[in-house]
Amino acid sequence: MNTNIESLYRIAQKPTRTIIGLMSGTSLDGLDVVLCEISGASKNTVVHLKEFKTIPYSEAIKAEIRKVFAKKTIDFQHLALLNEWIGILHANLVLDCLKEWKVAPADVDLIASHGQTVMHAPKILHQQAQFPNATLQIGDGDHIAVRTGIITVSDFRQKHVAAGGEGAPLAVYGDYFLFGSEKENRIMLNIGGIGNFTFLPKNQNPEHVFVTDTGTGNTLIDVFVKLHFPEMSYDKDAQIARKGNVNPNLLEALKNNPFFKGPFPKTTGPELFNLDYIQRAVTESQTQNLVVEDVLATLTRFSAETAAEAILFAINQTEATTDTITVYVSGGGIHNPLLMQYLKELLPCSFKNTNDLGISADAKEAILFAVLANETVAGGTTHFGTKKGIPSVTMGKISFPD
Repeated sequence: MNTNIESLYRIAQKPTRTIIGLMSGTSLDGLDVVLCEISGASKNTVVHLKEFKTIPYSEAIKAEIRKVFAKKTIDFQHLALLNEWIGILHANLVLDCLKEWKVAPADVDLIASHGQTVMHAPKILHQQAQFPNATLQIGDGDHIAVRTGIITVSDFRQKHVAAGGEGAPLAVYGDYFLFGSEKENRIMLNIGGIGNFTFLPKNQNPEHVFVTDTGTGNTLIDVFVKLHFPEMSYDKDAQIARKGNVNPNLLEALKNNPFFKGPFPKTTGPELFNLDYIQRAVTESQTQNLVVEDVLATLTRFSAETAAEAILFAINQTEATTDTITVYVSGGGIHNPLLMQYLKELLPCSFKNTNDLGISADAKEAILFAVLANETVAGGTTHFGTKKGIPSVTMGKISFPD
């Protein structure tokens, strides 16, 4: 037997596995790195977060990724080069973290690498009948495995697409394994670049679990801030948006898109929600003279309303009521007080964040990919039924160090 297969078999049999999770989202702000101890699998999964660090991307790194990010026309050679380059970059950042944490690579069982999404193209966006759903994440797993000496699980989204999904949101699996409760119905709302949520019924029946993207989370806010304040990456504490007023005409135009009328579940990305999207809405609503503060206030309200409306629609398809649901929020959006204020006004639910469940709200996505890698080697026993959007599969390609 190949010694790498023997190592993987041994890891699968361990009562507790040490797994690094890596997440870099569509906001391009940096790489989240978590070091977890994970025992069990599926509904018996238990995670202990040992270390967590976010390593910001330099402007030079962001600039290289933006050359291909969410663009239909690119330099194909640059994409090929980035695939290797991002893999090497992430491997080096892992090694830096391990050195800082005084952990030897030999003491880590697996790396779970999400990679960097550069194109998300479900049929709802590309509208080409002869082609399937598609998504592309770069940052080659073989480079990570060879450079770190650690078995790496990567490219999770492809199996999801192959099994009939759209490649997102993948949080549903980890949400169900870690956060399901017999005591309350839960909405796990993640507000990253794109907003998404998982509905977890207290009956804990996986066939009743529901997941979807809601639309833009922070993406439009961030790109508009970057356009007008190049030295800034986001509206810190909503300081700019709080000075403005929501414009109802612009808000209506922003919401006037077929995505919001499409059936659930559905996924999206910056391929749709970008500066051109804002400009079209401004032109349609004839609000070209709005000040920056008013546009940002309206974009923030847009993110909140579309998330709230999607959640209310989903709840109405269940036996739950809003007064029996707790919304647990994670992702960068939790740090936007105006966005959170709007959500609480729009949703008559109890609000908490995943810190209240013992999982860092900022580290959650990286942790969930560590859970997916754990499921790849030690789980795969949970069935979510035949509903669209949640295929009952294990995900990830396995790369050996040698």
